[in-house]
Amino acid sequence: MMFKYFTRALTQRIFLAFLISIIAHAVVHLAPGEPSEVDPSNPLMKPEDIAQIRMAFHLDQPLYLQYAYWIRDLVNGDLKSFKDSQPVLPKIWERFLNSLPLFFVGTLIVWCLSFPTGIYAAVNRGSKYDRLSTFGSYALISLPSFFLAYVAILWVVNNFGVPVLGMRTFGLEDASGISRFMDRVWHLVLPSFLSAMGGVAVLSRYVRSQMLEVIDQDYVRTARSKGLDEDTVIYKHALRNALLPFITMFGLMLPAMVGGSVIVEQIFAWPGLGRLGYEAILNRDYPVILTLNFIAALLTLLGTFISDVLYAVADPRIRLQ
Repeated sequence: MMFKYFTRALTQRIFLAFLISIIAHAVVHLAPGEPSEVDPSNPLMKPEDIAQIRMAFHLDQPLYLQYAYWIRDLVNGDLKSFKDSQPVLPKIWERFLNSLPLFFVGTLIVWCLSFPTGIYAAVNRGSKYDRLSTFGSYALISLPSFFLAYVAILWVVNNFGVPVLGMRTFGLEDASGISRFMDRVWHLVLPSFLSAMGGVAVLSRYVRSQMLEVIDQDYVRTARSKGLDEDTVIYKHALRNALLPFITMFGLMLPAMVGGSVIVEQIFAWPGLGRLGYEAILNRDYPVILTLNFIAALLTLLGTFISDVLYAVADPRIRLQ
């Protein structure tokens, strides 16, 4: 029964991926303008040159043929960027490796700070800590991330005198391995922390509300009446039953590997996937935009599939019929 369920869910997601690819392709190509119109004021760009560009990238073909060419080149690994004629998949893979540490550290900060903050606020509902954490969360949600980023950059540079832009400090190529490693860590800390602040603010409020619903349940009062210590009641009985909504959130975190924090990457000159997508939109680089959208859709579907599996693992009350 379990195998049949997962097979059906996987088949549905494959069909959805195909449908999403069609919709995304149509939306991108139906938007006003195309790559050949990025710089119409260029005196070296003649009408016949534009016609050759449109022919080379199949822009003169009907929309369904352009979709077929895109899928064919994507599967064969022959898809190339409109901007620099470089292969799209290696370019995306390189930026993905750059975004991965930022995503991993930011996600680690979000989950490690949100749960203790939300749980402690729920257990001490109405306390000074609960009020301060609520105020801090709303303040972080309200303040623009670019404002916090610029303030943090000014503070770090003025107080520590170290560079924070980019992935590494220029001129340390010949330094020792420890120095290069610590330089990478230093450049990683600030953008990761800033990209995580909004997530900490939202998730901690969500943890608090879920814990408030759970700690008033009868089985929690029964656990306390048995004489169990408070930590066992909160973390073994209450928290486990409050985790189910977060399984869905965990599955939806995978697409963040593609989008990342575009604003943070742009401000810190971090060459990640979010910045690549932003640059592709400005240049109307259809192959890069379409491929990033398609990868994000695949990661979303994969995340929801993983969530379905984790539901059955985390809660024994769930049975697949």
